[in-house]
Amino acid sequence: MENDTGHQTNILIIEDEERVASLIKKGLEELGLSATIAPDGTEGRRLALNNGFDLVITDILLPGLNGVDLCRELRQELPDLPIIMLTALGTTDDKVEGFDAGANDYLVKPFDFRELYVRIRELLKRKANRNQTGEKKLLKVADLEMDLKTRIVQRNKKEINLTRKEFRLLEYMMINKGRVLSRAEIAENVWETSFDTGTNFIDVYINYLRRKVDKEHGVKLIHTRPGVGFIFKEG
Repeated sequence: MENDTGHQTNILIIEDEERVASLIKKGLEELGLSATIAPDGTEGRRLALNNGFDLVITDILLPGLNGVDLCRELRQELPDLPIIMLTALGTTDDKVEGFDAGANDYLVKPFDFRELYVRIRELLKRKANRNQTGEKKLLKVADLEMDLKTRIVQRNKKEINLTRKEFRLLEYMMINKGRVLSRAEIAENVWETSFDTGTNFIDVYINYLRRKVDKEHGVKLIHTRPGVGFIFKEG
């Protein structure tokens, strides 16, 4: 399998369970992808920073450097690198922590390899589309402004500090202003994953945004449509 630059897609698997890592590697290679295994977080970081991988799959509970800290460090150095977390930790708080660290997707063990491959394929496709498509540099709704180049968000000229996922969620809502967005649509486009009805991480992030974007302002921009989803609009 080749990526958008014409070379074979190369995936890094950071996993200390040898059996799990070998099964993932074998499955990926049977599908035509190249796969490299790192047995701990420290080695995984070294390989990721020096070998130009197209995507990283990492466990959270790792020797040397845990997956959350690893993800955070990789995101700072390689902001466009797709990262999938594989872990036995599946609560809403665990997912929020993973997404806040910069993960693009989060798959709970045990998992079906076919689902993992679908998520890999979607992340690689989205990355290719982003590389090929130009984006607007400034978004504005009412007195809220988002600069996509500098990643500075301001409301009434006062800067708002957002995490990476909060920024991406707000960006998606601003681009789709005036349209009701379901939780499933938000999950697919912001988290690049399927919506899991067993957790409420989307509602958690909506509440985070409300506190930062709306709390100190009389005009609210984030609105709930009970039973349907959310809409971003003035008033």
